[in-house]
Amino acid sequence: ASRSLQKIFQNFKPSSVIHLAAESHVDRSITGPEEFINTNIIGTYNLLEAARNSWGESLSDKKFLHVSTDEVFGSLGADEEPFIEEDKYYPNSPYSSSKASSDLLVRAWSVTYSLPTIVTNCSNNYGPWQFPEKFIPVIISRAIEGEKIPIYGKGDNIRDWIYVEDHVKALINIIESNVVSSSFNIGADQEISNLNLVELICSIL
Repeated sequence: ASRSLQKIFQNFKPSSVIHLAAESHVDRSITGPEEFINTNIIGTYNLLEAARNSWGESLSDKKFLHVSTDEVFGSLGADEEPFIEEDKYYPNSPYSSSKASSDLLVRAWSVTYSLPTIVTNCSNNYGPWQFPEKFIPVIISRAIEGEKIPIYGKGDNIRDWIYVEDHVKALINIIESNVVSSSFNIGADQEISNLNLVELICSIL
């Protein structure tokens, strides 16, 4: 683990970690995958090792919550059921592959080193001040400016969308529970195709 992470653990002595740090933009992962490998895989490894080295054998009140994405499961067709925790991983981009890799590292540290871990796989988030490269901010800003809105393929990719505060509430519920060595899918049952989402937002604007 990096010295800076070790120093943070020594100074603050956290009993729980919520690991949210990630590169998360699919298009950027296609044009520049190295950054995603370094942040999402190596970064997760460093954090796992910092927690393991800091906590040692006293693990009874500890918890490592790794926040991931439902994109590790691949993509849904229009008539397919939502992903469940037992689904196989079928990542389709450097981004989702890097997140799938980090999920597997977390599992390995749980099994091999008995680190008390949880993995959450959440659907697309949206909310105030979201970074402007993300899909919903792009739709809004392009529509306001009267510019063309970029849509991948035919726009028929189905995604579930969850408001960021609802995601945070779920993470807090999980970190405060007694559950460890498990995984949870987090969603809002708000599935919509990319094209229909664009049309919906444009109609509102």
